[in-house]
Amino acid sequence: MEPHILSAKPCTFYLFSCILLIFAFLASFASAAIHYHEFVIEAKPVKRLCRTHSTITVNGQYPGPTLEVRDGDTLVIKAINKARYNVTLHWHGVRQLRNPWADGPEYVTQCPIQPGRSYTYQFTIQNQEGTLWWHAHSKWLRATVHGALIIYPKLGSPYPFPMPKREMPVILGEWWDRNPLDVLKLALFTGGAPNVSDAYTINGQPGDLYRCSSKETAIYPVEAGETILLRIINSALNQELYFGVANHKLTVVAVDASYTKPFTTNVIMIAPGQTTDVLLTADQPPARYYMAAHAYNTANAAFDNTTTTAILEYESAHYSAKGGKYLKPIFPQLPGFNDTATATAFTAQIRSPCKVKVPIEIDESLFFTVGLGLINCKNKNSPRCQGPNGTRFAASINNVSFVLPRSTSLMQAYYQDQPGVFTTDFPPVPPIQFDYTGNVSRGLWQPVKGTKLVKLKFGSKVQIVFQDTSIVTVEDHPMHIHGYEFYVVGSGFGNFDPKNDPAKFNLVDPPRRNTIGTPPGGWVAIRFVADNPGTI
Repeated sequence: MEPHILSAKPCTFYLFSCILLIFAFLASFASAAIHYHEFVIEAKPVKRLCRTHSTITVNGQYPGPTLEVRDGDTLVIKAINKARYNVTLHWHGVRQLRNPWADGPEYVTQCPIQPGRSYTYQFTIQNQEGTLWWHAHSKWLRATVHGALIIYPKLGSPYPFPMPKREMPVILGEWWDRNPLDVLKLALFTGGAPNVSDAYTINGQPGDLYRCSSKETAIYPVEAGETILLRIINSALNQELYFGVANHKLTVVAVDASYTKPFTTNVIMIAPGQTTDVLLTADQPPARYYMAAHAYNTANAAFDNTTTTAILEYESAHYSAKGGKYLKPIFPQLPGFNDTATATAFTAQIRSPCKVKVPIEIDESLFFTVGLGLINCKNKNSPRCQGPNGTRFAASINNVSFVLPRSTSLMQAYYQDQPGVFTTDFPPVPPIQFDYTGNVSRGLWQPVKGTKLVKLKFGSKVQIVFQDTSIVTVEDHPMHIHGYEFYVVGSGFGNFDPKNDPAKFNLVDPPRRNTIGTPPGGWVAIRFVADNPGTI
């Protein structure tokens, strides 16, 4: 009987364990919610800088609605296009595991939603927490069609930092005093650089340093001693930004919906597409303090050299003691627009909270030169050739200027095996090696146009080095990979050295991101596992 008793005990234990696991699974399933939303995309009158424009909005809002979910929840969003432009919506930073059709980039994962039509996006948040955002992914519509996507931990799971008393999204953006799509249309026609924005915005408002904007300046009340979580999003089309709050320290706790080792700073630098979560404690004398953002500009080119503001207002300082007049806000000290040292120092502090699993043995090593190029024109005096010396600007990676399909998405062409839409011969390294950040021969300035893709094997361990070039000008280029997060293992200035630089890589606690900028005149290296099939 003794053997029977001994064998019965573990069986009972395993049965009990299985029951607990089933209940845990059911509890997890029960706590997950499905959120239904209807996004009506249409033109509405929006007044900024003294003028009213017919602006493309979502549900009449600019910025658009904030989506709030928990890890494990599902979003079902019906996009109804009542605008006069084709449109798609992209859920920036959402992994979209085994669900690339819902990612939204125009002519990449889907054809656009035509005026008068609708499309329903459905996706589940899987093992992600923090701040992301959504935006139009059709031409320049994302200038006004965008909003925050906040992912809270599952019920019962706390933040890995002190619980803030309140939270608020801070969406930084760019505003053109004209139709942004007309700005793009003109640039595409002339081949020259697009006109820079007329203002930056915080949650859609330029702030009181711009004309006709003081009454609408966003004001955020705070109680003395409380800690708030600012979920900062850079929705700008083109501009890296510095952001700070006068006299207040910012403790960075997450970037791109990934937690970080907390560190304290006076200012953050945030590139287009990135998010940064910071804790702010109201530990200063009661007063009114500016939140402010202005450009970090790395290119030798025109930029919007203005400053957007909002006001952090201590509730006990709503009015001054004299005559009931508003107190004048205190202004923060922001770095100069060309202060690369501060931007580099800030980025270098961002680390994962603990040791992470970084791919070590690399299966696919890609080296991408990123920058501008110039397309030569037969008639340099043509109105369509208003780039430098009668040329046309073109973006370029490894000397290829990408051309989107016009009638079939890349995803559709791949899954339906349609020939003639794209090729898989994108060069994994530059066709010609040269001094990328030196004095580049003009013979290397002209890229070729093509719809060329790199094909990766499922499960392969991938390293990509993005190398800026000095063609036309050095610049910080934000790079985003759809459906993926990656580890930023190294960066530096000058040309990447494949023999010596990898020895300095951080393979212990590198930050996990979905968007990263190349240092101006430098390089950045990322690693990830190709575990999410689709066209990215």
